[in-house]
Amino acid sequence: MNFIQKVTAPILPIGNVSSFSLIGDPGCEGLGTTMMRVYVNALELASRDDFILIAGDMVPTGKRRFYETISEITNSVAGKDTYILRGNHDTGVYTEYFGLQNYALIGDSFTVVVLDNAMRTFEAEGLELLGRVLAMEECRNVVIAFHIPLPNHFIRNSVSEAEFERLRAVYAPYREKVKYFACGHVHSRFEDVVDGIPLICSGGGGAMIEDVSEEIRASDVDYHIVRFFMEEGRLCHRIVDLTEMYYKREQQEPVLKEKLEEAVKGELYAHLRYLTFADRAQKRGYEKVANLMRALADSEYRHARSFFAVLEQPVPFMEALSGFRKSENFEFERLYPMVSDYAAGIGGMLAKQAFADAAKMERSHAELIAKAEKLEEFSVDTLYVCPVCGCVMTAVDEIDRCPVCGAPKRQFREFTGKE
Repeated sequence: MNFIQKVTAPILPIGNVSSFSLIGDPGCEGLGTTMMRVYVNALELASRDDFILIAGDMVPTGKRRFYETISEITNSVAGKDTYILRGNHDTGVYTEYFGLQNYALIGDSFTVVVLDNAMRTFEAEGLELLGRVLAMEECRNVVIAFHIPLPNHFIRNSVSEAEFERLRAVYAPYREKVKYFACGHVHSRFEDVVDGIPLICSGGGGAMIEDVSEEIRASDVDYHIVRFFMEEGRLCHRIVDLTEMYYKREQQEPVLKEKLEEAVKGELYAHLRYLTFADRAQKRGYEKVANLMRALADSEYRHARSFFAVLEQPVPFMEALSGFRKSENFEFERLYPMVSDYAAGIGGMLAKQAFADAAKMERSHAELIAKAEKLEEFSVDTLYVCPVCGCVMTAVDEIDRCPVCGAPKRQFREFTGKE
């Protein structure tokens, strides 16, 4: 069944609907599994409303194969009628898959007017349509939706003031009908008021969340959808974070889940195997072979990450940090000492040493993560890692060797945080 509605008429009656969900920017950074996991999770949650509107950037570029992929994924998961709004990445054969770029969805309780401003200008036919729809007596509780934001108090990545005035000239005679401006494009979210009308900007449906200003930081924003709904005769909105796994199709199929878990382990093992061999090649002077092995290792890590994305249970940013600390605590307090003692009891001295050394280092991991939980106070910008045992150090001025395994200081790897 095709849930994507290819729009062929500029005015579409949608009847007695009372809600819809807005999903922003699912595909502009690529259609890899890590991005699509967010998108299908958003679709699953959004399907609880009467229909779905995607706020642009379905694909990274306008190639047919990308439109085929995103359409297949959307039609498989959406569950409700899904309308598309053109973004700046949605070039090429967009209209072949999604239809008109300017159209109006007219329901009994509210109206959504979709305008194409992907090239930072509102098309004349879209503005004409907006004026015609606003003049209709039955049209009320209007949401004007487009991709690139209007001028606002948070970011400069918007249409020009002159372009906004073109839009304003059309809606001004009917201003009391317009309840919201809605847009995407910015890989974050913010709410503002433009000309007395709420502006909701949402780009949290797949693309990586970014720092977009001093006021809007990635660490403060989760992936999300925006729900619009009628309540006591008023059109309202609510931002809903994707902090749960709503899409669980693969996780609920035992054989597929098992194969995904095996694939994660296998790819990570390959990642480690290639890195280890890269070190051997480097020591023998085979620089090009070592470089190949490191590239392959990175590729295998990306594969593991894709498989893991299907299984991962998303949690809020700060909750994730806290969870990492608890895991480290469990490892150094209980798990690794217990296994080290068991290994010693059966004569497995190498395993005993590996677990005992790891336990010492997991304590420092937990301590560092605890400090990092105080985001604004965390000031450690340089870290050193022993390439032999993995000991993490924040200062090495007064030592010549790794405090855990004794490896020489000259081998330490330096990690420097960038502001």
